[in-house]
Amino acid sequence: MTGTLTRTVRRRTAAVATSDGARLHATAEGGEEAPVTVVLAHGWTLSQAAWDDVAGLLAGPVADGALRLVRYDQRGHGRSAWPAPRPEAPVSIDRLGEDLADVLDRLAPTGPVVLGGHSMGGMTIMCLAAARPELFGDRVRGAALVSTSAGDLASDPRSAGGRMARIRPGVLTAALAGAALVERLRALVPPDHPRHRKMVRDLLYGADATDEMVREGAEIMHASTVRSFVEFLPALGDHDKRAQLDALTRVPVEIFVGDSDKLTPERHSAQLAEALPGARLHRVERTGHMLPQERPRLVADGLLRLVAAAGGQGPA
Repeated sequence: MTGTLTRTVRRRTAAVATSDGARLHATAEGGEEAPVTVVLAHGWTLSQAAWDDVAGLLAGPVADGALRLVRYDQRGHGRSAWPAPRPEAPVSIDRLGEDLADVLDRLAPTGPVVLGGHSMGGMTIMCLAAARPELFGDRVRGAALVSTSAGDLASDPRSAGGRMARIRPGVLTAALAGAALVERLRALVPPDHPRHRKMVRDLLYGADATDEMVREGAEIMHASTVRSFVEFLPALGDHDKRAQLDALTRVPVEIFVGDSDKLTPERHSAQLAEALPGARLHRVERTGHMLPQERPRLVADGLLRLVAAAGGQGPA
């Protein structure tokens, strides 16, 4: 009698405490003895669920022991908490870089690491590289930067990012003060509403995106709060690491951008590739900002190339 063996993957959740009192919800899959750990950071108003499709494609290598996978919710997103009491300093992407360092210290304290960041998650990686350059080439052996930017998001008035960056501070303050009312208004147009799905599709997806992709993305974003939208929007406009990318030149980098990306248009990835001459730039046709959902195989393959390069002995 023959049968199929089911591979069991070790999976655990953890709460990562940050230095300013936030608690980050993280998920780790695979054994700690794996030769490389992949750590994924998601984008603005999303959660670690935005990486589900890529994680599914990495499940085989995780089960085989070739890598360990760590995902986490950025502060104020998903199941991660804001610090209490509320900090006096405004939210910044630099602070997210510190959070990523805390995740590494807690969940991948030893061994080679490959980082993947989508949108704001890619900016998080750049902030870590600027603040902790000694990690790159030693602990951090590679990075995938997906649909992201090193800065200057507000300069293009035609882009969605540029338009959002011009929202006046008073409008954001009023939205935060009236968050309960804004949330009730949001509930009137849920993710399954045709108007909601059309708005999300037009802003974030390319021509080949399926209705299922758009619905799943809309549900993830709808679960985010008014506070996460309001407090991080100015931080995205302030983000500028264009002159502080040197640490990333020490490791293999894969850059991905969709040709229909309205939030971080192609020029931002071209600027990254120019600053990181050893990086591989992938321009993906008929694809929008939600590239990990729209083209998960491309992203997973890029991460696996980085894992293979990171598996050797010594610095990259």
